[in-house]
Amino acid sequence: MKNDSRTLLRFTVPERINHWLVALTFFLLALSGLVYFQPLYYPLSQLFGGGTWARILHPFFGVVMIFLFGGMFFRFRKLSIITPTDKDWLRHVREIVNGDEQHLPEAGKLNGGQKVMFWSLVTCMVLLILSGIVVWRAYFSFLFPIVVVRFAAVVHAAAGVVMIALIMGHIYIAIWTKESIGAMLYGRVRRAWAKQHHPAWFREMTGGDK
Repeated sequence: MKNDSRTLLRFTVPERINHWLVALTFFLLALSGLVYFQPLYYPLSQLFGGGTWARILHPFFGVVMIFLFGGMFFRFRKLSIITPTDKDWLRHVREIVNGDEQHLPEAGKLNGGQKVMFWSLVTCMVLLILSGIVVWRAYFSFLFPIVVVRFAAVVHAAAGVVMIALIMGHIYIAIWTKESIGAMLYGRVRRAWAKQHHPAWFREMTGGDK
């Protein structure tokens, strides 16, 4: 999307690079993790050179994800603080699903749903990191009682499934809300789009211009 007076900068180049690197690492983690979640997915191990390599690489993908997701966390944590307006916005979810946005509270750069998604992903990441350390056989699992390791394995699997579901929902909503994917690809959105979906942010960016 061209940089002109009809568009607004929504995401900077570093923010977009960070987002897509997180997305790529997430898919590598998900695919290598599913290999050991259910036998049906074991053929996916061939993408990594076989089952042994999938097991070896999975936790290292996780280490990369910690740094990349950490970068995203520090970029968006303040924007993602949930306000009373966001809580009010969330009470109108049914209207949003029905395509009726006329009576919604005015959203800032991120709406209530995006903020809940952000903190849900942060929670999953924390659980995955803590449980992942406990079950990482090569380096840490021998430090913990077997009962703790087994419990951590269950937590790790559950948090992984929830995170995959959240990301699938994120992708669906991004496709459903036109221009959302374009914003993360090119960084800019039309003023009309911003005014419709994020009116408070639109006014902030334009100084109250129409």
